[in-house]
This record gives sequence, C-alpha cells and structure tokens, in this order.
Amino acid sequence: MKTIYLGFLATILFNQSLAQKISVTDTIPTIELEEVKIAGLRVDESQPFAYSNVDKEELASRNLGQDLPIMLNYLPGVVTTSDAGAGIGYTGIRVRGSDATRVNVTINGIPYNDSESQGVFWVDLPDFTSSVSSLQMQRGVGTSTNGSGAFGASINLLTGAVSENAFAEIANSVGSFNSLKHTLMFSTGLLNNNIEISGRLSKITSDGYIDRATSDLSSYFLQGAFQDENTLIKAIIFGGHEITYQSWFGIDITTLNKNRTYNPAGEIYDDNGNLEGHYDRQVDEYLQDHYQFHWNQKLNAYTNLSLGLNYTWGRGAYEEYKDLWFEQNINFSNDINFSYLGLQPITIGGATVDTSENIIKKWLDNDYYVATFSLNTKKGNTALNFGAMFSSYIGDHYGELIFAANASKGLPRDRFYENQGKKTEGNLYAKLNYQFNDLFSSYLDIQYRSISYTARGTVRGPENIDIDENYGFFNPKVGVVYNFNSKNKLYLSFARAHREPIRDDFEQGNPEPEELNDFELGWRFTSEKSTFLANVYYMDYTNQLVLTGAINDVGAPLRENVGKSSRLGIELDGNFALGNHWSWQPNITLSSNRNHDYYFERDGKLTDLGNTHLSFSPAVVAGNIITYQPKSNWKLALLTKHVGEQYMGNIDSYNSKLSAYTISDLNIAYQFVQMGLFKSIDISLLVNNVLDVKYISNGYFYTFDDDYSDPGKITTIEGSGFYPQAGINFLLGLNVKF
Repeated sequence: MKTIYLGFLATILFNQSLAQKISVTDTIPTIELEEVKIAGLRVDESQPFAYSNVDKEELASRNLGQDLPIMLNYLPGVVTTSDAGAGIGYTGIRVRGSDATRVNVTINGIPYNDSESQGVFWVDLPDFTSSVSSLQMQRGVGTSTNGSGAFGASINLLTGAVSENAFAEIANSVGSFNSLKHTLMFSTGLLNNNIEISGRLSKITSDGYIDRATSDLSSYFLQGAFQDENTLIKAIIFGGHEITYQSWFGIDITTLNKNRTYNPAGEIYDDNGNLEGHYDRQVDEYLQDHYQFHWNQKLNAYTNLSLGLNYTWGRGAYEEYKDLWFEQNINFSNDINFSYLGLQPITIGGATVDTSENIIKKWLDNDYYVATFSLNTKKGNTALNFGAMFSSYIGDHYGELIFAANASKGLPRDRFYENQGKKTEGNLYAKLNYQFNDLFSSYLDIQYRSISYTARGTVRGPENIDIDENYGFFNPKVGVVYNFNSKNKLYLSFARAHREPIRDDFEQGNPEPEELNDFELGWRFTSEKSTFLANVYYMDYTNQLVLTGAINDVGAPLRENVGKSSRLGIELDGNFALGNHWSWQPNITLSSNRNHDYYFERDGKLTDLGNTHLSFSPAVVAGNIITYQPKSNWKLALLTKHVGEQYMGNIDSYNSKLSAYTISDLNIAYQFVQMGLFKSIDISLLVNNVLDVKYISNGYFYTFDDDYSDPGKITTIEGSGFYPQAGINFLLGLNVKF
C-alpha cells in the first residue's frame, strides 16, 4: 500500500509539472539547473575547505560491480573494507580515521545515513554508481549539510542529469568468485525539448572471497524530468534488494593462518562438537525503496530555489541458526536460553529443559520522510545560501522465533521482543560568501540542528529499552581565502560540529553527544594542466564516541565516550598532466590521532594509559594513480593504495594491531566508436590486488575480565578477529551503447 500511494503521489506531481505552459528556447542550461538542488551543500575553490570532486567518467572504467566505497578508495584519507573480501556485498569506508557513522551522505541533498544507527549501507543500493552523475567528498566538518553532522567527511551524490539525446546502454561484467553484473540503462532524450524519462535495472551476484559470503543483489532507478530555461522538475524512484550470506563474524589469528577464507556463520554441530554442515538460510535480506521529488527554479539571473521531498521505505531481516553445542562450549552466549527467547522452562522425563537450538529472525521495518528547501543568490561580490530540512523517522524492531527444538509455548514466528524508535530532526542554515577585493574573501556559515529521539519496548534479552532524548546543536563555521594570484590561494577556516549518540550507544550505557572543533589551513594551486592541495587540519574532540574495537551480534562496531581526543594531520593531493599522454594523481595523509589521558581497567585496577592511539586511525594513508592514455579511446591506469599500521582498540595492545599494507590495481579500458548500430562499445578490465598481497583491512578487538580460572583474582583477557581481503582477482566488462 505504501508503494502504491507514493508512486501515485509522484505520478500526480510529475503530471502536474508537465501541464505547465512555459515557453521554450533552444538553449537549455541543463548543468546549472541540475546543480541547483545541491548548490548550497557543495563548495568550490573560493571556499575554505578540503574537497575532492569525482564525475561519472572517472568511475566508468572501474564500475564493474563493486560498491561505491571501493570506487572511492583512492581519494585522500580514505580506507575501505569489504566483509566478503572482494568489494561486493557489505562494504565500509573511513575518512581521516572516522568510521561510516561519522561520514555524512546525501543523495540529491536528501540524507542517506540511517537515522538510528547513522550508518551507511551501500549494499542496499547495489550498482548505484551507474546512476551517479557526480559526487563531492568534503573532508573534515566541511560546509553545513542535511542530516547528521560530518565528523570525518561528507559525501554529496548527484544522480543522473537529463540527457538531451536518446540512448540505450547494456553493461555486463564477469569476474573472480563467480561475480556477474548486468545493467540496462535507457533515456528517451528530450521530448519536445522539455520531457525526459530515463532508468536503470541492475543485477549483481557473487560468491565472495570468503566462504559462502554470497551476494544476490538487484536494483532499479527511474526518473521522469521536465525542464525549460528556468525550471527543472524531477520525480525519481530508486531502490534495491539485497540477500547476502552472513560474513560479519571474522576469524581469529589461528584460523587466519590456516584458512583465510573460513567463515563460521551458520555452523551446525553434533552433540560431540563435530561439524556437520552449515545452515543455508544464514542470510541478511533487506529491501529499500526511495521516492524523491525535486523542483529547481531559477527566479532571475541571480537567484534560484530548490524544493525536495523524499520518502524511504526499508524493511528486512537477518536469519540466524543458533547451535546448542557451539553456544554452550565456544560462544558462551545466552541466545539459546528460554529466557532470551521469551519462553518458559519445560520438564521432559523429570528433567527441566530451559535451552534449545533455535532459528531466529530479527526484523527492521522503517519509514523515513524528508522535506528540504534551499534559496541561493549570488550578485556581485556576495553569495548567500539559505537552507532548511525537516525529517521524521519511524523504525519498528522485532524478533521472531522461527524454530526451536524444544519450546514451551508459541507458534512459529512468535515475537520474543518488539520495540519502536522515532526520530525527528529540524535543520536550518545560512551561508555567506563575500569577496572584499581581488585578494580577500570571507565565508560565514551558521547552522542549528534540533533532534528528538525516542525508543520504547523490549530488545533481545529480553530487556526493556526506554530512550527519550532531545538535542539542540549550534554549529558555526567561518573562514577566509587569500588569492595570491589566479593560480594560488591560501585559506583558513574554523568549524564546529556536534553529533547525537546512536541507538547502539544508548544500549551500551548513557552516552553523551560529541563535539568537534575543526581547524583547517590550506594552500591550493590550480593551473591549466595541474592542481595541487596542501591542507593541515587539527580536529579537537570532546566526548568523542570512538570505536572500542568490539562488535555486536550483527557485526556493527561498538563505541564509547573518551573525553578529550584529537586528530592532527596534513593532506597532500595533486593531479598533474605529464606531457600529452601521461597523468599522475598522488595523495598522502600523515596524521597523529590520539586519546588524551585514556583510562582502562586492567586486571581489576583502573590504569591511566596516558595518550593512546585512536582506534582504526592509521598515521599514513596514501593513494597514487598513474594513467597512460596514448589515444582518446583507450587508457591504462595503475592504482596503488598504502595504509599504515593501525590499532583496532584504544589501549595500544599488540593484539589489536593491524599491519600496514600496500596494494595495486590495474585498469585497462578501450572504446570502439560508431560501429554500425552502436554508438560505442567499451571494454574494461580491472585486476584488483595485482601483486596478490595477503592483507587485512578491518577487524575487531575486545577484552573481558576472567574471575573464574583463578578464584579471587581478576585477569583481563584480550581477543581479536580479522576480515581478510582477496588476493589477485579480476573483473572484465563489456558496455554497449545504442
């Protein structure tokens, strides 16, 4: 019913836009109108921020099925990882050491981060790269945006621009681990110079590098657009359906050395602990549909406005088999207890039974409504941006008992916990960019965010959850830009940001909101053939919610407030043309990331560890792309990434250390132009990890106190797990455009 209603609403709005009687001219400023909706959220070289712009063409030759984070792996300060090990399925991104919950993502100005977890689940939008026309990543706090605050970076995505010419495009790729991608794209081109309908259908499957880490992914994108010289209206529907076999458990160091691809998910044991097989439905399945309406209007030569409406419907669950022997002898969890499952003990043959092997399914069904507005004006030396956003989220969480070997009551799919989270957010911002003279310009940005979050009911355990919190955050930003000449600019900025805790933080205790003061100093050089940026940053945190290293039962990282902490770093980023055929894009980030006066309870005693490394924050992250293009229709690129050693926890334990790694990818692309019926035929080859490096990009670290082995004595035990990444592997693609 929700799908029908929203589709009907989008159709009405679109049809009303077509009914407008507006004169048409031969010249349609498509690019300008396309950018109206994100004009207030993106920055350029006249503003004091570090950023990277990426367009569709830069991603095309590597767009062979891997998720968007993997496509962005070579940007400054970026570290990516893949649960399945090959970039298809669940993937993650960190920027400046900040995890995905601190990376703000918007799609056409609409927030994409999940409201409760603040995470970004790219697996829910497979092959979305094919529908992206451009993106901008701002590092640090950046300019004010919609949604949760950016503590590491913000990524602003703009979907496909209106195409003036009709086309059909078929893209297929095949690769290692039985990976396949099929994509169909089309556009009617501009009909009567005003109307365009375009779309995409995609299907991606892969066995994954890790055992049984299969992915079965599908997605769609449909856009109807009306435009004239002053107006652009779009109705967009897109979404995805993912089914992935669980691969978020990782493996310990012993298993890593024996079998890198081992996956413990779904194991079934007999009463003596002998492995009998694996549960075939140990999968995560989720569907997500987005309905967007955008109206971009040019009011006059100086002023434009944008209105955006969004509804997102997400629903899905992960299914899990809980083996009795494994939980009692290896995992030591209470997931097999009747108390956990909401059941009463039973008596069989005079013996009380209160445990059972079982199959459970944990559901999330959510609705997300968003309205955005922006007004942008630029005249003479002054540019003004005003923006507002309001959002409402409702998320139903519940667990179903699918099967239990012994059960006292309850029918199949009996709910053993149920709760609901609600979150509303209001956001207002105003931005001023003023050019004093040829040398100096200033930037002022004022934002206020208001958040209300409640969650009530029972959670797995069963335990009660009762959250009722309200936050109000004032986030000012100010900066200056000094123009030495047309090629050289120096900038200085200060930005303050706040973030509310996420749902998991509340379930772990009583978290405090985070505060960040971000200082940036940069030099930007721009010439006809080269660009270069040197940026120094100092990020001063209060109550930062850092990753502890531990993960929960679905592989999500846990966090804790750490009081004072900081990140100090320098970013060097260049793009140089070397003659007529060669180009060089190097970048490196050198940083010091520290907890200040960190305390840890070891062996029952609280210990001051002083300044320790922040978790998952390597001191060195570097990228390098060397491209050789002898002719316009073919190119060869060598892409290299280096990530320095990092700690998975905050106590500088050797057991929590991830080793440094350097990997290289080889990308070859060739295009045949105007071959009979075909406008173009593109062949792309991507060889990942061409040197077959055995590396690990992610893991987890945990501690617990043992007071059982030696009564009267507390001993702190450390443990760690790792997510190995694939060795040499390939993807080969064929793209035909009619």
